[in-house]
Amino acid sequence: MSATIRVSPGRPPARWTVRVPGSKSLTNRALLLAGVAGPGRSRLADPLIAEDTEVMAGAIAALGAGVVAQPDAWEVDGIGGAPSGGGELWCGMAGTAGRFLVPMLAAGRGRFVVDAHPQLRRRPLGPVLDALRSQGAAIEGDAFPLTISASGLSGGEVPVDASISSQFLSGLLMAAPFARSPTRLVFDRLVSRPYLDLTLRMMRSFGVEVDRVPGALSVAPGRYRPARVAIEPDVSTASYFLASAALTGTAVSLPGLDLDATAQGDIELVTHLEAMGARVVSRAPLELAGPPRLRGVHVDMGNSSDVFMTLACVAPFADGPTTIEGIAHARVKESDRVAATADNLRRLGIQVDEGPDHLRIRPGTPRPARLATHDDHRIAMAFALVGARVPVELEDPEVVAKTCPGFWDLWPATGARLERS
Repeated sequence: MSATIRVSPGRPPARWTVRVPGSKSLTNRALLLAGVAGPGRSRLADPLIAEDTEVMAGAIAALGAGVVAQPDAWEVDGIGGAPSGGGELWCGMAGTAGRFLVPMLAAGRGRFVVDAHPQLRRRPLGPVLDALRSQGAAIEGDAFPLTISASGLSGGEVPVDASISSQFLSGLLMAAPFARSPTRLVFDRLVSRPYLDLTLRMMRSFGVEVDRVPGALSVAPGRYRPARVAIEPDVSTASYFLASAALTGTAVSLPGLDLDATAQGDIELVTHLEAMGARVVSRAPLELAGPPRLRGVHVDMGNSSDVFMTLACVAPFADGPTTIEGIAHARVKESDRVAATADNLRRLGIQVDEGPDHLRIRPGTPRPARLATHDDHRIAMAFALVGARVPVELEDPEVVAKTCPGFWDLWPATGARLERS
């Protein structure tokens, strides 16, 4: 593992193309549903192959699914229902794996022991555990490691606190078809709503429909059928390349991404970059051109908090302050992303006002600095952006393997220079 990587300005081409890997969010949803579908084989084309998705693939294989890796796809022979028989599962640092697997295991039969990396052990699980216990689940522990003595879920009306993460709601929703009676999940405040939309779309692909009304989701007992699913490129990963074009006044094309067709919520970053002066050249494939001068903006990123750091790293180069609101729930991700972003910007000499759910970033001239990545893949990738204007040294660069192992191989397409040490 490299100790650091130095990112410094180069000579970006006027127009460039990057094909980013598949969506983590879509891949892990598809893997889980393919794993419990059946009988028959599902095919997931162009998936993300990274630490988070390999954890999910390993988990469904441990539960009895057949997982076959092809050059451009995963093929999965599902177990034909909720897991049974028990076993030990590892979730690594993958929040989607942990928060999706726990409800699915509780819907099955047997004794399951589930553990995770210390980073994921620190992240909250209370809302999903409360919702499962209200359906009769026997679960020892309030955070990973957990022991689940599964005997199925009762269904019925289940209150869910979705104010911290939409992953809780998505996990409960995907397990709901295996409950003994219809399930109605009721919730009040929901963060990262577009990720719930991804779950609904993926469930539909595997043959399960969800009745949706404001504040509630209803699912009848049923089964998932095998499916053929094409995984579109990851918009969160694409965000860094879009922002690089905005910073360098160049144009980037992203094959496979359709601005109008994608349901990935982080695509709203394009709207924010347009407000800063960038221009959409093509909608399919998405192509964005950066402006001669960037404007400061005031935005709410409650539905796209995974890429607020991307915008925050563009903000110092604007002609006025930028305020990013709605990001309190980003404090309980792989790191406290609000505090980590503010700290790194200050190391660069940028003035930042930090509140419980916002950052206000004042324009300035960043100075070269060594920056911590806080064991967080998105902090590492976002702050690579600053290297388009001023040299930065990033600690622990291989943390990007969590969701984009090839990131540093792709990044020179932006024109940046990389030196490992």
